[in-house]
Amino acid sequence: MATMYSLFFGVLFVAVLFLGGIGYRAVEREIAEVQPRSMAMGARPGHRDRMVALRKRIVDIAVGEIGVHEATGSNDGARVEEYMAYIGLGKGHAWCAAFVSWCYGQAGLAVPRNAWSPALFPVARRYTSQQIRAGSIRPADLFAIYNQRLGRINHVGIVQRIKGNWLLTIEGNVADRVLSKRRPLATVYAFSNWLD
Repeated sequence: MATMYSLFFGVLFVAVLFLGGIGYRAVEREIAEVQPRSMAMGARPGHRDRMVALRKRIVDIAVGEIGVHEATGSNDGARVEEYMAYIGLGKGHAWCAAFVSWCYGQAGLAVPRNAWSPALFPVARRYTSQQIRAGSIRPADLFAIYNQRLGRINHVGIVQRIKGNWLLTIEGNVADRVLSKRRPLATVYAFSNWLD
């Protein structure tokens, strides 16, 4: 019987990743309806608590880096180079994605770990427009800024919180430093979730 539940949840997980469109909350409702009452009541709250704590830890790590800045304004400096070394690059490269990856790594997570900001927004990890409208974005999710000239995502940062139509962020490689920024939600191109 336990194997049937594992098989069912494995198929459900793959379907959600590849088909998208099903909101996170809808999937939780479906799982709760299928699980035996004892399983739904016993396993999920502990998982939710751990995820909330992990999200808080990632945000706290990022907040602790506010004020780190480049040495000469050329994508360099001891701490900046530490972010880049985490993803296998040396000084002189854009480092917003390296900063995000480093923060996740400091929280004990192996992914994301990439220097290219578009790589942090694969379709399987992106929030759908329905999920965004439903308020599914949470602290430690990632946000993307799109560059029309380049025709791609060219900046990434960490969501600290959303308040009304504003997003409070922690991001690296803005004005040559790590800072907290308030951005209008309308300027954000995409959100991704690397935790659930």
